[in-house]
Amino acid sequence: MRKFPVALTVAGVALVSLTGCTASTSADCVPASGSEDLDLVSVSGAVGAVPVVDVYTPFYVEETSSREDVTGEGTPITTTSQLVVVDVALFSGQTGEPLLATPYDGDLSRAYTVDRWSEQFSAFDEALMCATEGSRVTIAMAPGDFDAASLASVGVEADDSVIGVVDVRKVYLPAADGDDQFNAANGLPTVVRAPDGRPGIIVPGSAAPEELVIETLKEGSGEVVTGDQAVRVHYTGVTWDGREVFDTTWDTEPASMTLDSVVPGFAAALEGQTVGSQVLAVIPPDQGYGDRAQGDIPAGSTLVFVIDIVGLDEAPLS
Repeated sequence: MRKFPVALTVAGVALVSLTGCTASTSADCVPASGSEDLDLVSVSGAVGAVPVVDVYTPFYVEETSSREDVTGEGTPITTTSQLVVVDVALFSGQTGEPLLATPYDGDLSRAYTVDRWSEQFSAFDEALMCATEGSRVTIAMAPGDFDAASLASVGVEADDSVIGVVDVRKVYLPAADGDDQFNAANGLPTVVRAPDGRPGIIVPGSAAPEELVIETLKEGSGEVVTGDQAVRVHYTGVTWDGREVFDTTWDTEPASMTLDSVVPGFAAALEGQTVGSQVLAVIPPDQGYGDRAQGDIPAGSTLVFVIDIVGLDEAPLS
């Protein structure tokens, strides 16, 4: 098994050569059924293991299509900005021979957005939409729907077709999906949400509370945040007095953090919460940055965060 060239790295995951191996909601989702072209492709093997592909060659498609071979029962992919952990194997349309693959080593720590995978495989955007954790999706990629320059070193020509098999190992939530909770919220910020879940924070004109305030706005049904694992969150933060956003993950991707890497009030807002929850935290200076200025945050600021807990990270395999 020879090394994959360093320049050919998909979403930061170096693929390796295989030798000797032959936005919507879940309610709107319909599993991909593929085209007649994919009737020529047979895929076998368990999800999470290197697949075996049998195909009548030369195999060529003018339009990309996909087929869901195994349907998982986990979280669905509903946005291309969602974090996923996938295993991917690529096969030549000309010969049917294996080209490249992720390590298939069971490591669930390599989480990237669908968008990042699509930088080299634009076909992934549509093919993976609605796929659920535990699924296997086979993709017949037409020329132009993959980065031919990146695959040239393994013999793929610009006018070739490529077969991809994608195992969806882990899917993070796109936003908190828990049940709405009643909070009196007297004198506290109001939270509004865009259709994609992105929160807006309206701070009242009253004085900021002197004590730490934590309110669960949505209560999820997922795993509990204990601090033993890094937690993935979307968050937006404003200062009580400034009322302007000083930091947000919603323009990029969810952040991975440990409870000992954040200010005490933020850690307290996370600990004991469940995946799928949304939390409002009003953090007084003594639980935040105290009398130290931090970037755009003035010294002595009361911080207001809305935090969506979208998953727990797995530790990398040693």
